[in-house]
Amino acid sequence: EELQPLAVAKLLKTLVEKEGPQLVILGKQAIDDDANQTGQMLAALLGLPQATFASKVAIADGKATVTREIDGGLETLSMSLPAIVTTDLRLNEPRYATLPNIMKAKKKPLETVTPADLGVDVAPRLKTLKVEEPPKRSAGVKVADVAELVAKLKNEAKVI
Repeated sequence: EELQPLAVAKLLKTLVEKEGPQLVILGKQAIDDDANQTGQMLAALLGLPQATFASKVAIADGKATVTREIDGGLETLSMSLPAIVTTDLRLNEPRYATLPNIMKAKKKPLETVTPADLGVDVAPRLKTLKVEEPPKRSAGVKVADVAELVAKLKNEAKVI
C-alpha cells in the first residue's frame, strides 16, 4: 500500500504523542517519492519547532542548536525542546553493528502496530493520473558568431 507523506506524518504524530521524546530526528527525504515533506508536516501537526537539513546538532539546557548548510555557508538555529529535526547526509558517520550486538538485538522484543491500531487513516489523498516522459529534445546546433545566434533566436526560436 502506498504511504504518502501526510499519512506517515500522522502515524509518527501518534507515536510521538505516545512516547513523548524530546527530539525527533528524521531523514531529509524519502527514497520512494523524494518528497521532503514528512518532517515538516510532523512539526506542523504537533505544533513543535523544526530545523531542516541539519549537519550538526547539539543539545544543552533544554535547547537544541542546529547547524545547517545553506547556499551562502552555514546557518545556526536554536530552538526549545521538544523539537523536530530533519538531517543532511553530513550529520553522522554511520556505525556498523557487530555480530554480538546483532544477536542481542534479535532477542529484544519488538512491538508491531498497524495504522488501524494507532487509529490513523492512511488512505492516499492524492491520485496519480499518469506518468509520462518529457518530449525528446532535439540536438543543439553550433553557430559561427553572435549575428547567426541572434538570427536563429529571432527567426527559428522566436524568443526575441
